[in-house]
Amino acid sequence: MAMAFKMATIGMWVTDECKNSFMDMKWKKVHKFVVYKIDEKSRLVTVDKVGGPGEGYDDLAASLPKDDCRYAVFDFDFVTVDNCRKSKIFFIYWSPTASRIRAKFLYATSKDGLRRALDGIHYEVQATDPTEMGFDIIQERAK
Repeated sequence: MAMAFKMATIGMWVTDECKNSFMDMKWKKVHKFVVYKIDEKSRLVTVDKVGGPGEGYDDLAASLPKDDCRYAVFDFDFVTVDNCRKSKIFFIYWSPTASRIRAKFLYATSKDGLRRALDGIHYEVQATDPTEMGFDIIQERAK
């Protein structure tokens, strides 16, 4: 398996699949979102779920586990007050309060490395429960 990017902080690796799925979302608009997880045994950041172009933010929120951490990127399309179509990519760091301490530490220390590997992220949202990453927050940040 080819490795795309090593996260220097704790030796995690981002797979090529992670970068490729992000680029497909960003440039080809094949995906609406991508959810990433860390495999603690192999020390790899891998793709956990990919949301098709017909899926929305609610589908992304529903795909995040209640008791484990995840990273996600979401392609938010909107129309400005000037009637211009725009797209902003959000990086979401999901760390629910019910997740293990080790998982929280692992995801927190690996976050910046993954963000560097995924070039083109506009905004970041960190959430410990669904109310901290509601669609209204995404809309407000994108303005």
